[in-house]
Amino acid sequence: MSSSLISPSELDYIIRGVDDNLRADGRGRLDYREVILETGLIFQANGSARCRLSKGTDVLVGVKVEIGSIEIDGTDEEVAAVKAKRGRVVCNVECSPIASQQFAGRGADDINNELTQLVDRVLNGPQGGLNLEKLCIIPGEECWVVYIDALVLDYGGNILDLIFMTIRAALYNTRVPKTVIEEDKEVEISDDVEEWERIEGWELVPISITLNKIGTRHIVDATVLEELATKAKLSVMVNKNGKICGIQKIGGGSIEHGLLNEMMQTGRSIGQNLILNLDKMLQKEDEINAERAKNDKIGFFAAA
Repeated sequence: MSSSLISPSELDYIIRGVDDNLRADGRGRLDYREVILETGLIFQANGSARCRLSKGTDVLVGVKVEIGSIEIDGTDEEVAAVKAKRGRVVCNVECSPIASQQFAGRGADDINNELTQLVDRVLNGPQGGLNLEKLCIIPGEECWVVYIDALVLDYGGNILDLIFMTIRAALYNTRVPKTVIEEDKEVEISDDVEEWERIEGWELVPISITLNKIGTRHIVDATVLEELATKAKLSVMVNKNGKICGIQKIGGGSIEHGLLNEMMQTGRSIGQNLILNLDKMLQKEDEINAERAKNDKIGFFAAA
């Protein structure tokens, strides 16, 4: 977003607040807003989750697994041999026009494509976490294809971080059916839901920590106004073990070498702690869902 959309007085107020470690909503530079999490919302999906940042950004993710053909592109024999034994992850991110005015019109396609490509690059990359080899059913022929669809329902800043958090929660909620290969290479899918399992490696799926350079300092979990005051962004992809799995610079501004190292280490530390809290929330959500399943749902019948 263009900084021309913010007045000089607002810009000065934000910069001074960041310098004093006291932002407009009372948070410090490295404080996140409250994350509200729900799982198992879409019954037709193999897994789903919804995350909200307080009263700000709201993201819904559905995961669907289907048997598909193994795609081998390119002429490199070594690459082809690896792909012949791996499943696939297909990502799609869509920002709803009702979430923000910037998601309406032609500009929305560019935003959607940029976010989709970034998510796809991380999850299909070597540090994506998911064990794609375990998703292979018949080498060179069939595999599980994991379709991940993210929908941004509301926007209040820090969209990329929340997308990755919600994807990780949805993958935790995802179960893949057990398959048996017959002698004629026919694939039989188990109907017993109790035998379905999580995708191996989901716990190593990284999340994003986006650090916004405002003035000479940086903050995390920026609001819309703070993003307008941002000169440059650095998104650090971090997994559960604190390993940096990728870095993406966003925006045209520069980041000094010393500040870059500091931002990377900040992202790594915050990311590891955030995943720890996220996993605790997921376990608690499992307990809540199990309790809900025991109780009768409250509803009504429409009168004739």
